[in-house]
Amino acid sequence: MDYTGSQSEKAVPAGELGRSHIGQTISFQPNEFTIVFGKLAGIARTEAMVYLSLTGVGNGTHLKDEYDLPVTHEVFVPVDVISNAESTIKDLFGKVQENLRGAGHKGGEDRTDRL
Repeated sequence: MDYTGSQSEKAVPAGELGRSHIGQTISFQPNEFTIVFGKLAGIARTEAMVYLSLTGVGNGTHLKDEYDLPVTHEVFVPVDVISNAESTIKDLFGKVQENLRGAGHKGGEDRTDRL
């Protein structure tokens, strides 16, 4: 099994998880056979390992609510909708500017004074 997250998630190394991720629902594959989905309750870190505490995962026969991962292990977090929308708007604005510049030069006239 090779888990790659969903379209609404982005991959980050476990070592980059921080305070802002607490309370978010994350997903990751701690071993070859398991995929974990849970709400991040706490993070502890050493130079080589990240220890995650989750809510909504434990209390089952085979379910754990604590995981230790190497700092480079991929963890999937929700995409930041505001930052994503902001970059999309900037991209679209840039394309509109390019189109307006191209349209103004096609006829050989500069129509910016008429706007």
